[in-house]
Amino acid sequence: MVMTESAGDKSPLSYWPADRSEPVLDRTVGDALRAAALEFGSKIALIEGSGAEEQKRRWTFAELLSASEEVARALSTCFKVGEHIAIWSPNCPEWLLLEFGAALSGLTLVTVNPAFQAKELAYVLEQSKAVGLVVAPVYRNRDLLAVVDEVRPGLPLLRDVLSLDDWPAFIASASGSTSLSLPLVTPGDIAQIQYTSGTTGFPKGALLPHRGLVNNGRFFARAISARPGDVWVNPMPLFHTAGCGLVTLGALQTGGTQVLPPGFDPALMLRLIESERGTITLSVPTMLIAMLEHADRPARDLSSWRMTALGGAPVPVDLIRRAERLLGVQVTIGFGQTEASPYITHTLPDDPNDRWHETVGRALPQTEVKIVDSITGETVPKNVLGEICTRGYAVMAGYFDNSEATAAALDPEGWLHTGDLGTMDDDGYCRVQGRLKDMIIRGGENIYPREIEDLLFTHPLVGDAAVIGVPDDTWGEIVVAFIRPAVAGQPSEESLIAHCRQHLAPFKTPRHWRFVDQFPQTASGKIQKFALRDMFLHETR
Repeated sequence: MVMTESAGDKSPLSYWPADRSEPVLDRTVGDALRAAALEFGSKIALIEGSGAEEQKRRWTFAELLSASEEVARALSTCFKVGEHIAIWSPNCPEWLLLEFGAALSGLTLVTVNPAFQAKELAYVLEQSKAVGLVVAPVYRNRDLLAVVDEVRPGLPLLRDVLSLDDWPAFIASASGSTSLSLPLVTPGDIAQIQYTSGTTGFPKGALLPHRGLVNNGRFFARAISARPGDVWVNPMPLFHTAGCGLVTLGALQTGGTQVLPPGFDPALMLRLIESERGTITLSVPTMLIAMLEHADRPARDLSSWRMTALGGAPVPVDLIRRAERLLGVQVTIGFGQTEASPYITHTLPDDPNDRWHETVGRALPQTEVKIVDSITGETVPKNVLGEICTRGYAVMAGYFDNSEATAAALDPEGWLHTGDLGTMDDDGYCRVQGRLKDMIIRGGENIYPREIEDLLFTHPLVGDAAVIGVPDDTWGEIVVAFIRPAVAGQPSEESLIAHCRQHLAPFKTPRHWRFVDQFPQTASGKIQKFALRDMFLHETR
């Protein structure tokens, strides 16, 4: 059944039409950069978030455009329009300059997690058909150049490798080509191949057009009421759409300053918020928890911090209350995935829905959302659990060179099937219950880990929790909870069981408990449940 825009909240079905009151701008990433330079010229656009204060590099919007055009001309001397070049590096200003330079020169940027091992790097470079690679010499005491040398013989398409140590010489090499005209790039061209974060297995390369990334960043920034003069302190990895898309393109298009630390470190984040008078952060919940728990927090002047936007993982209600109480910040929550550029829904500051903190908000402008039965594909009634689907300008063009995976994710009507379970209420606000693949079936009963994790997070001695299902001969699956204790101490299994039994049906209470100092995580801070499952099964063999 095809729903019309007029259905809206009058429909009994879990469908929310696209709000078309705000236009989708027909812009490329380069167009957005040029427009920002024209509007905000001499204001500071980017601050390097590492090193001594007097050594930090800073770029105005006009300087950011000029430097990016230099990169684009240098790239144009080595690569042809439409070719794929990869970057394998932690966050640094050169990463952003390459993002903008590639966009201006009509190249597709392939973003690679710097934590990847040799086999993973080789897979991404081969699968993406990358002809060039920009690489940081070292990451976390690992010689990345040596890893590249190891895998390069098996990558016949990889022509050029540039170390960031040689970046100044690379840019200078094109200094005589200032008259070189840059190519025409269209909003529908593929700006990036972003590889999925790998919480459930090996990543696939999502093809993300310029139009989707630019408008999604703009709509996100508008949703959180970002404005000129805001200072965004960005802990999100740039190889992920949250870092190079939402923050980078959101701050760019609203006249904000981006402060870019080399990676997430809670002490550094708190210091930068204080020293640069940071106003906005976007992070996953584990990052905010680390900042709240850090010993430096009470001594830091964080009075400038007004907004913390959370996404990328389930957000416990108790975490929102702690942030509001201890930091005095407003909290907003977003939901999406790489394949949607990435955000689909978002709550608002001072959200009029008094239940907003239990939700991930309503669809962003120009975005349709529906909840479907995962078996029949039919749209389910309001407040009934199903798979969250979305359609609109931000949905990927497909997975690169993977027609089978594309067909599984995108249906013939253009709906992206996210693989996330959720509900939609009468006001269009969505609640996420977890991944379809994470659902636990115990003795025929469906159990949703999110419900148990949210409850465990309210225990005073639980710092964080992750719940998984593991095979069982009697019940099919049973529930296992991994607990990271709070700073105050470690809870006993008995107290955790009592806490669960007080609020949940007995069959939802975890059968096994494991205590960990930290969780295996992706570089963007998402807990890798498949790694926890493997850990448990290996331990119990």
